[in-house]
Amino acid sequence: MTGELVYVNYGVPEDYAALARLGVDVRGRVVIARYGRSWRGIKPKVAAEHGAVACIIYSDPRDDGYFVGDVYPWGPMRPELGAQRGSVMDMPTYPGDPLTPGWGNRPGARMLPRDSAATIEPIPVLPIGYGDALPLLRALGGPVVPGDDWKGALPITYHVGPGPARVRVALRFDWQVRPLYNVVARIPGATFPDQWVLYGNHHDAWVNGAEDPVSGAATVLEAARGFAELVRGGWRPQRTIQFALWDGEEWGLLGSTEYAEANADALRTNAVIYFNSDTNGRGPMGASGSHTLETFVREVARDLDDPGGRANALEAITAFAVSRARTSQDSARARTRPFRIGALGSGSDYTAFIDHLGVASLDIRHGGASDDGIYHSIYDSYTHYTRFNDTSFVYGRAQAAAMGTAVLRMADAPVLPFSFSDAAATYRRYAAEIDTMARRTLADTLDMAHLTSALDALAAAGARFDSALARATSQGSAWVTRNQRALGTINRLIYQSERDLMHPLGLPRRPWYRHAIYAPGFYTGYGVKTMPGIREAVEQQNFAEARSQLSVVAATIGLLAARADRVASSLAELR
Repeated sequence: MTGELVYVNYGVPEDYAALARLGVDVRGRVVIARYGRSWRGIKPKVAAEHGAVACIIYSDPRDDGYFVGDVYPWGPMRPELGAQRGSVMDMPTYPGDPLTPGWGNRPGARMLPRDSAATIEPIPVLPIGYGDALPLLRALGGPVVPGDDWKGALPITYHVGPGPARVRVALRFDWQVRPLYNVVARIPGATFPDQWVLYGNHHDAWVNGAEDPVSGAATVLEAARGFAELVRGGWRPQRTIQFALWDGEEWGLLGSTEYAEANADALRTNAVIYFNSDTNGRGPMGASGSHTLETFVREVARDLDDPGGRANALEAITAFAVSRARTSQDSARARTRPFRIGALGSGSDYTAFIDHLGVASLDIRHGGASDDGIYHSIYDSYTHYTRFNDTSFVYGRAQAAAMGTAVLRMADAPVLPFSFSDAAATYRRYAAEIDTMARRTLADTLDMAHLTSALDALAAAGARFDSALARATSQGSAWVTRNQRALGTINRLIYQSERDLMHPLGLPRRPWYRHAIYAPGFYTGYGVKTMPGIREAVEQQNFAEARSQLSVVAATIGLLAARADRVASSLAELR
């Protein structure tokens, strides 16, 4: 492909709107975008929607190069030829094998023709370092960029073009189908073998992969080693534990997605929770996931030692937030802010479990205390990791302890420690955000009464469940033994609660994503959109769709409330 070059900043929709105001059209042209503001696959997707014939993506030194700090090998930041590799499949439509959307690619499985695969980008894409981007950007004419947020840190005046630079993009593609290898190990449960606690991390990497994914994969192996020692000593978990190292994550969450799709019925029936990790490094423990598990994560963090010197991991989370505060007011808010987990969008192997199957999921990892610029490049090496990240592996040990503790507690809990009250409180915040946005952007008022009623019912049922759970956990082992059969049924009701939040028709224009509360944004990629059907309809000022999706979300939350109420009553009846 050959065409005049246009600089499109981060290549997100609002950047194209700014170009349109300048009278710049990318149709028939090659665009160059910098990494950031969205997942990389959004950049060629939006470029193709606007008629571009090819997309070049580079890392600007303002974002992760010499503007931030010394470059490797003198420091941790990206050197001039450090190209960031990565999949650009349209994963907000669906992840996994692009030729088998919604079903597992096993021998003999039906496969779409390649030209029918919706997630393969229609234009060629090439990643380069800022050293190679500099002569291209220097050769651009046209208007000066429309604002400071378009300016990188290269020693040039940033122009948008088009031209006079012309670029020829010539790429070769390998369309072979090759096998992937997931590595899975199980410890059968002694009491409830058909209730599964899963913990996974991917094992494939772009080049060396010391941070991504080896730092996380090593903690899976260490946790598994610890459990193996317990088994050798005669211990057996109450529920089956499954450890997994997934293949093909970097290509589009292939290994985990194909596994989840191929085993969908069994996972919907038996999976209690999916724990995920990915990268791990210096900094406090962080977690995102199903908000029915927020109290569970807080209690795990409370009971873990902090390698940074704080009394426990929960205190370390607060201390880190305080250390990053820019004002005294921010610092005060950080000290008093209640512990919360984040919401999951996409970008790692939890995606198929939570977004497609409705398995409650948690992504837990340490990090955030160090900046580097080696992501998805050849510089993600053991030497870089041990010089600039977890230099003595104390955070790797902390991660193994955190995941081991979480897996053990979930595997052996007499009553699964979910919290419907936490979910209700979080969903209320999401609804309030959408209500505020709708009042600002929609011509018609979005009636939230049905959703508010469902949230009220969930909060009330959650309070009843909390009371019943507190009573149950105080009864002692004799009570557990006496009620073992009933608890097996009750726990199945509890862990299948996430399935209530799934809609069989999925999200508008992307039915693979079925979760009514969490999904990656259509134009953000990894970044989460909460209550995505309503939120994205409001953002697009589509009132009819927003109203329709509000009914869907309210109905799923109503199902969750009814289940929580049923479980609370069942627990309360046990003697």
